[in-house]
Amino acid sequence: MNDSSKKREHWATRAGFVLATAGSAVGLGNIWRFPYMTGEYGGAAFILIYLLAVLLLGYPLIVNEMVLGRAAQRNPVGVFKVLAPNSPWWLVGALGVFTGFIILSYYGVVAGWSLAYIYKVVIATVVPGIDHARVFQDHIGSVWEPILWQALFMILTVGIIAAGVVKGIQRWSMVLMPVLFVLLLVLIVRSVTLPGAEEGLVYYLRPDFSKVTGRTLLAALAQAFFSLSLGMGAIMTYGSYLDNKDEIPSNAMIVAGLDTGVALLAGFALFPAIFALGFEPSAGPGLAFITLPAVFAQMPLGAFFGVLFFILLAIAALTSAISLLEAVTAWLMDEKGWSRKRAAVVMGVVIFIVGLPATLGYSVLKDFSFPGLNKDLLDTYDWISNSIFLPVGGFLMAIFTGYVWGAKRATDEANKGHNRFKIGRWWAFLIRYAVPVLIFFVMALGIYDTFFR
Repeated sequence: MNDSSKKREHWATRAGFVLATAGSAVGLGNIWRFPYMTGEYGGAAFILIYLLAVLLLGYPLIVNEMVLGRAAQRNPVGVFKVLAPNSPWWLVGALGVFTGFIILSYYGVVAGWSLAYIYKVVIATVVPGIDHARVFQDHIGSVWEPILWQALFMILTVGIIAAGVVKGIQRWSMVLMPVLFVLLLVLIVRSVTLPGAEEGLVYYLRPDFSKVTGRTLLAALAQAFFSLSLGMGAIMTYGSYLDNKDEIPSNAMIVAGLDTGVALLAGFALFPAIFALGFEPSAGPGLAFITLPAVFAQMPLGAFFGVLFFILLAIAALTSAISLLEAVTAWLMDEKGWSRKRAAVVMGVVIFIVGLPATLGYSVLKDFSFPGLNKDLLDTYDWISNSIFLPVGGFLMAIFTGYVWGAKRATDEANKGHNRFKIGRWWAFLIRYAVPVLIFFVMALGIYDTFFR
């Protein structure tokens, strides 16, 4: 164990670690992206494939990042410097930190929309005949309003990180995650009790394998990978605050289960209401900010439930953003010797500035796009991060464990202590063979789908 680990802060309780790590995984991808992808790719058939992808791809990678973090007791860059000294493998950790940096820069933009809609959804539900698409376009198309909400979101994130692992991340995760589940359950009760909700439940729960295509498989694999905060070093950073007595295999299973559970529950909260009120389930990314306000407008007490939904969305965004900023903050603390508060504030400001083009991509920079991508700036940030950086990072982390550091060594590290559930050769097989192949498949088809279709 390196000298810097002697002063390293650790989680105070197992529940704190599990909820914080689950909060890292639970984000906009669960509440916003998963439901609309389920709608686009045929309902329950997509869900079954997604669950298989979580087991084959998501769980092995969660264990891998936790193991690497705990073994080195360092940030993602430091992990590879400790476990593979005097080698270029530290660049994999640097890629992870940089990826988290880029993701948070545009993630804060969408999270800012969620904060704004906590009050905008009230207007959208009480004004008769309002054009919901116009409300959303006017918000993102203005210059200063989305910037102010983006700034507010980053201030909240920085404040929590500056307070520390136990007093900041763990304390707030212990509050925010239970609140998230309560809000989700309230919305589910309201949704499934609407007249005509049965049709949405049937759509959500009855598999239709006739709609399964190669794109369905790709979407399910990609969603399992992206929604678990993998490949960016966030889980690795949280793993570095574990003691040797802390369980990894069972904790990783709980985190994967909570993340998947929130995504599934989000479907129960949304689809019954969407079908009951006659809306289209495959509404794409506009589902949260255009379709759902229209749904709430037709629902009894719609303004109240609309506010609850966007509070839920903002909380999910915040718990993920915390982990992204922590990875960057830990790098500056470990490698550069910065204080936690200085690192959190400086990087929060820099990330906010880097995210401004994504915010302005719907107003003053709306006519700008990178050649060949034909995407707005926010979607460009998202595509580069999710289609290139994250898969490459996850792929190389799996290769490092499987072939450089050693799957046997990783398995022994994971099974330290009195684990109620242990991993074995099956995990080593997945991390050496199945995971790299699946990640490469996701990345290659994603690139093909963008440039050659």
